[in-house]
Amino acid sequence: MFSKILIANRGEIAVRIARACREMGIASVAIYSEADRTAPHVRAADEAVEVGPPPSRESYLNIEAILAAARTTGADAIHPGYGFLAENAPFAAAVHNGGLTFIGPSAKAIAAMGDKTEARALVAAAGVPVLPALHNPPADPAGLAASAQRLGFPLLIKAAAGGGGKGMRVVRDPDELPDAFAAAGREAEAAFGDGRLFIERYLERPRHIEVQVLADAHDHIVHLGERECSVQRRHQKIVEESPSPIVGPALRERLTAAAIVAARSVGYTNAGTVEFLVSPEGEFYFLEMNTRLQVEHPVTEWVWGLDLVHEQVRVATGEPLRFRQDDLRPRGHAIECRVYAEDPAENFLPRPGRIVLLQEPQGPGVRVDSGIRADYEVPVHYDPMLAKLSVWDVDRDAARRRMITALREYLVLGVTTSLPFLIDVLQHPAFAAGDTHTHFIEEHFPRWRHDGSQCELAAIAAALHTVLAAAATTGSAGVRAFAPTPWQTLGAWRLGQREP
Repeated sequence: MFSKILIANRGEIAVRIARACREMGIASVAIYSEADRTAPHVRAADEAVEVGPPPSRESYLNIEAILAAARTTGADAIHPGYGFLAENAPFAAAVHNGGLTFIGPSAKAIAAMGDKTEARALVAAAGVPVLPALHNPPADPAGLAASAQRLGFPLLIKAAAGGGGKGMRVVRDPDELPDAFAAAGREAEAAFGDGRLFIERYLERPRHIEVQVLADAHDHIVHLGERECSVQRRHQKIVEESPSPIVGPALRERLTAAAIVAARSVGYTNAGTVEFLVSPEGEFYFLEMNTRLQVEHPVTEWVWGLDLVHEQVRVATGEPLRFRQDDLRPRGHAIECRVYAEDPAENFLPRPGRIVLLQEPQGPGVRVDSGIRADYEVPVHYDPMLAKLSVWDVDRDAARRRMITALREYLVLGVTTSLPFLIDVLQHPAFAAGDTHTHFIEEHFPRWRHDGSQCELAAIAAALHTVLAAAATTGSAGVRAFAPTPWQTLGAWRLGQREP
């Protein structure tokens, strides 16, 4: 077992990995930029090392600084989390060449699945379904137009070297193709330093369904079922659940078998996720493989009863998996919501700032993976995700109701968040019926506006909490023994139990 793990990340995932290390008796090292000196993940680890200025390229993407921090602190392994360098093959190779263990797959597997055209070719050769595509589109407009016509519209232009919606354009009209192709290339070059594109047939109203796999270095590989991730904004997931409400036993068997075949095609080890698009007719097609821990891994942990970070660490030490596929049994239903500092009413524009007051939901079947605290300044330099809220219950509708309750109890003041929008999503009849697809947000919330009632209640709660907490501290008559939470304060006031 490792003695010390450096966590090459920030935010909630760094906090989560540090906790897992503590549970396993392993020391942890956090890295941080100048902007993150007081961030919660810095305090969650046993040690912390500053690796550079706020811009990611000078800190969290600075391979030499991260390796130097590992050497200085005596770490013998590096966990990349997700994002930043998690799927960077040169980083994984540099970790290995530096005499450290990379807690993830090999650099070769990362490189193979990181190039979308190579990944498609590999899995197609192994028998996994893929959408018809043009891997090397002609550069000249006439050749591009002719090739696109043969493929058939609508089309989806995609970056060969990355994902997350960067370098992606839907084209329905042939006349739009030249400008869309040029714009996608520029965006891909800016995002990934690689402007290569490919074009594939576009599916209307597909579901985004992915399969979690876990493989060791002894040729053992298992799946941990599927996750439904169709509710997205700007091609990025905001609500995930497991199992999918539309995947029955027959489709699940085909999906999970295909995922294992895809992982084996690159000799995969550690935790990974194979993503598919599923058509309304129930046909599925390989989308990509994420060669890392996923943001949405808590829903799998809820349903399958495993700690995926613990398993990642064990596999990285060379241990075989402690279970076979037949040993694993799913249970119940889990849902996760990503909580962002952003304004859904303004096209999900990021809204960083200082968190004045924070109250996270609690209770049976409720989990908060958080990277924030009260009085924390949310930086402008990074992804605006603040936390992940996940819940579990015996079935989907019970889990949905539990999530709505937890979202209503979640209080973040000082920054605009996606919490009210998430409540509306979970309450929508189409979501309740499991009728989701990748354009769910555009279809059902094209011009969403917050009615303000929840914000007003939150403001009242915060104000009353501040007054009563101060009074309790100073020993004012009538409130000396009262130490309320903000929502308890509001509830007491509305019931006439306390006077504001």
